Amino acid sequence: MDDCEIIELFFQRDERALSETSGRYGGMCCRLAKRILGSQEDAEECCNDVLLKLWNAIPPDRPQRFAAYLVRVVRNTALDLYEKLHAAKRGGTQTAVALDELAECLPAPDDVEEAQSAAETGEMLNRFLADLPDQTRNIFVLRYVYLMPVKDIAAKTGVSVSKVKVVLHRTRNALKKWMGGEIP
Repeated sequence: MDDCEIIELFFQRDERALSETSGRYGGMCCRLAKRILGSQEDAEECCNDVLLKLWNAIPPDRPQRFAAYLVRVVRNTALDLYEKLHAAKRGGTQTAVALDELAECLPAPDDVEEAQSAAETGEMLNRFLADLPDQTRNIFVLRYVYLMPVKDIAAKTGVSVSKVKVVLHRTRNALKKWMGGEIP
């Protein structure tokens, strides 16, 4: 069953939409959630929460790219659960490390005005990523969207760990300049 058919099942309020989504994307969702949360049990709980969120969001939402929409829901749900589970202190997981790496590049919304500009920041980030070479963009997305460890990125992209680190460092510096209004 393709993504359009799955979305139609959601619109028909057919519970098969959940089983089809789980069958097609369940493994990917659990792996992403586990990378963020560090625990298989928490990842499974997160994936169940994601299915409920999808059921409540579709309709009215009609995602153009279901897989990308699903990744966003999984990532946001896992990050929310991570924050809940680690409210007292941050651990040394890939989530904490990756978020710390990006903290100096992207502004954190401290007030309502800054929160409104978060959407603008997302648009700027999309424009920045669109201008990157494919390999650089893929490395950046694997690290900061999928929260993949550097050694796994190196294995997946066929480059050395040191090259991944250099690419990430240079891309973060370029992003920092770019977000500050300076075009790299």
